Amino acid sequence: MKLTRTFKAFFKSEKSGGILLLFVTLLSLYLANSPIQTEYIAFWDTQLGHHSITHWINDGLMAIFFLLIGLELERELYDGELSSIKNAALPIFGALGGMVVPAGIFLLLNFGTITQNGAGIPMATDIAFAIGILSLLGSRVPASLKIFLTALAVIDDLGAILVIAIFYTDTIAFLNLFIAFAIMGGLFFLNRRKVHSLIPYLIGGVAMWYFMLNSGVHATITGVLLAFVIPFGDGGKKTSSYRLQHFLHQPVAFFILPLFAIANTCIAIDSNWHEGLNHPNTIGIIAGLVIGKPLGIWLFSFLSVRLGICALPSDLRWKDILGAGMLGGIGFTMSIFITLLAFKNDGEEVITYSKIAILIASFIAGMLGFLWLKLHLKAVKNS
Repeated sequence: MKLTRTFKAFFKSEKSGGILLLFVTLLSLYLANSPIQTEYIAFWDTQLGHHSITHWINDGLMAIFFLLIGLELERELYDGELSSIKNAALPIFGALGGMVVPAGIFLLLNFGTITQNGAGIPMATDIAFAIGILSLLGSRVPASLKIFLTALAVIDDLGAILVIAIFYTDTIAFLNLFIAFAIMGGLFFLNRRKVHSLIPYLIGGVAMWYFMLNSGVHATITGVLLAFVIPFGDGGKKTSSYRLQHFLHQPVAFFILPLFAIANTCIAIDSNWHEGLNHPNTIGIIAGLVIGKPLGIWLFSFLSVRLGICALPSDLRWKDILGAGMLGGIGFTMSIFITLLAFKNDGEEVITYSKIAILIASFIAGMLGFLWLKLHLKAVKNS
């Protein structure tokens, strides 16, 4: 299977971004546990206009990340790997299993407790880290596996966005929500009238974000909604959608996501940190990501092929799918993001232990996926 030029550029960007994410995460953890611990953590809590720096990053800059995700999803649906049912079916079913099974494992351990709201945490996959690790295996990786993992992660992010919109909204200010959707309707009208200048869409997007922020629905959802009203046209290099997506790739990969990682992994780890790993919440997160993800992705993919709904690409084997499922257990960015929403009213301790569990699970999942695929692909090459 050939890789499109757009897909190759995306894969290369996410590969580099994944390596940078790993570096800044380790740096942030080091600084948060260094002699400047107090000053470092206090910096991210600095108030700017009634919100902390971390809050502005999580609710503001991350909306741009979701805008990029929306633009990538739109391209995949219209002109990419998800544009035909045949190509889309396998990663769709894999992603579905990768959300349902981990959430089920988490709820099995946490249902009826104060932490049951965290069921969405192990449902997520970090695109940058997963692709970054897959890229370390070089040219041995089948093209179909790159496409499967990338499509899986994009669909996974869409699922996470829906989870955020439906389950992590406390109260809704319907007037602000109505205004946000009215602005979206106006932008859609401009789309239909073939207005291709990005300026009105970006200005409207900022207004949408403001009213969405004050509606109770998480403001980052604005990014995805805005993506689908920006003109796609024929998907060529001169279209509004392509120009914006191309422009956002590097700022998101090399500024926004690393900044999010730095701000949200400044975790002060004390000598008793391991005690929090005995809680059903942290066990549920680790089990969901490390066990639930590969199990769900492989099982749902296998059943969908056996039932004749879709087909396994000729250059893939079931061990490849299992390896991709293991890499799908790298939750990181989206898992931390959902943690902040799920436990925002439950105290800093729950959030801290959840972040530690996500880091541990993501590390284990990444190592297992890398080693599994390295040994498998080497065996295939030598056979």
